[in-house]
Formats: sequence, structure tokens, C-alpha cells
Amino acid sequence: MLMKREVINIPKLRFSEFDEEWQVQKLGAISKIQRGRFSPRPRNDPAFYGGEIPFVQTSDVVNSNGKIKFYTQTLNEKGLSVSKLFPKGTILITIAANIGYTGVLQVAMACPDSLIGITCKKGYCNNEYLNIALMRQQRRMDYLAPEAAQKNINIEFLEPYPVAFPTLPEQQKIASFLTAVDKKIEQLTRKKELLGQYKKGVMQKIFSQEIRFKDDNGQDYPDWEEKRLGCLLEEFKGKSKTNDEYEVLTSSNKGLMKQSEYYGENRLTERENSGFNIIPEGFLTYRTRSDNRKFFFNENTLGVTGIISTYYPVFKMKNGASRFFIELSTLYKGNCFPPPFKNNLWG
Repeated sequence: MLMKREVINIPKLRFSEFDEEWQVQKLGAISKIQRGRFSPRPRNDPAFYGGEIPFVQTSDVVNSNGKIKFYTQTLNEKGLSVSKLFPKGTILITIAANIGYTGVLQVAMACPDSLIGITCKKGYCNNEYLNIALMRQQRRMDYLAPEAAQKNINIEFLEPYPVAFPTLPEQQKIASFLTAVDKKIEQLTRKKELLGQYKKGVMQKIFSQEIRFKDDNGQDYPDWEEKRLGCLLEEFKGKSKTNDEYEVLTSSNKGLMKQSEYYGENRLTERENSGFNIIPEGFLTYRTRSDNRKFFFNENTLGVTGIISTYYPVFKMKNGASRFFIELSTLYKGNCFPPPFKNNLWG
């Protein structure tokens, strides 16, 4: 028999066959909550590692997108003897530094004490539904987490934590629907990856002239010409006159990005930036500095004029064909235009 539960409002959007009110339960009342364990001495002794038992870490849960499939370490039997093994289907939640991130184990894994395992009590809740419900609570848990040397939560924090529940059949329906959506997203993501590989292969053939197109009359286009970049590019020398005159941008491996989005809270963008290079929409910048030895052009496709460090020169195409040029430079990313770029550009 189900315990008495607190009533909340009926949600606005739900499956038509359900009409019962959702209710609130304390997490500890409908699930078993256990802390992970790992107590070797010394902690990094290699004698405990390198076996066939998956040993999940906090970062694996944070990056799992709700389904824990991958792990960064393994334990042997000696390591397992000082750890705790949670079965497949257990919900893991992060409890220190990164607070409240969850995922469902896709295989049994050993866990350290920086993780807590949550297992639904039979007849009370569906583990996939509970994981979805907890994922929605991550920011609130982080906000409520006690803070000493660093933020952390524990079993005492989680057991009374309130979670909204429909009936078990509706939980299962919600979980099945969202699982199907996740599967479709995975399929589309894989399709995008394959199309990206196909595009790269076609680009290689186009720019090596293995593939040639014809004009509307079926005639060949003129032969390609080899020109120095200085014939195609014009340097733009506009500088910002005041601090924060435009959005500060970063030229990254993934393209031109807003610095506030690229660094998040780990970088102060309020530093002095008057005198930075202005980069209007559609203009190009060149990565003269790189932490992975890849040097290439990025185009400003952000829809706004921005500013960028003076280490990164700004250009526009003389004939306006920046997209063609970007595709060409992307194909040879890391293999051409090495520094010192500007010294060789204008010959």
C-alpha cells in the first residue's frame, strides 16, 4: 500500500489517459540512498587499479547526459574490496564541487565516496523517471547546498528532498517517451557526424579539382588560378575607442565566439579592451596564436560587430567571397598559413 502523499497541482501538459493529481514525496521515502566508497591507503596505489571493474568518477556523471555509459578508470578485485559496486539501473548523483548532476548506470560500476547511489523502491517509482525529475533539480540543489571549504551535499540532504510524482504507470509512460526522444537525438547526432565526414571528403575532391562543376550552359568554368593571399584579402584596421564599445570575442578552434560564452565564469571579460581590433559581421580574423598548433581563419557569423585582441588581425575579402575562402582554409586547418602570417601575406 502506498504511503500518504502531499498533493500538488495537475500539470498543464500530460498524456491524455492520465488525470490523477501529482503528489510530492520525500526522496528517502521512495528510494534507497547509499554513498559510494573508496578507501585504499595510499589512495593512488596502482595495486588497486587496472582490472576489469568499471570505476566511475564525478566527471563521468557530469558528462553523461543522463545515461552513464563511459568511465575513466577501472579497478581490480583488490580495488573493489575497498569500494562499492552499484548495479545497472542505479541513479548516481554528484555531491561535491559539481552538485546534483545525475545519470543512470547502463552497466554495474564501482563508485567513490564523491557519488551517491539512488535505487527506487519497488512499486513506488520508475528509475528513469526519477532520474529525469532529479536532473530538473540540479540548479536548485546547487543553490541549496551547504558551503564550507566547498559546496557539498550528503544523504541527510537528499533523504528529505521533495520530488513530484505522478502514478507509477504515468511515470513509466513519461520515461518511455523521453527515452525515445533521447534515442532519436542520438541517431540525428550520428547522422550529422557522418554528413560532416562526407562533406569533408567532397571538399577535398573539390579543392583538389578532382570534382569540377559546369555553368548553366553546360560549359566548364575557367581554370583555377593561384594567387597570393594579399591579392584576395584587405586588412581592416578599425580599433575600439572606449572600453566595452562592442562585445568581446574569442577566436577558438570551434569558430569565433563571445568571450563570455567561451570562458563562462572562469574568465573576467571586464578587463580594459579599448584599442582592440574591431571585427564587423562577415569579416575574418586569423588565429596567430594557438595552443594546439592549428592556425586558420574564423569568420564573424555571430550577427553582431565585435572586438578581439590585437594579437588577431582582421580582414575582409576583396571580392566578398569570404565563405568560399573559409571553407578552403578549414580544409587545410593546421597545415597552412603558419605564423609569421602577416609578413608573408602581401608579396
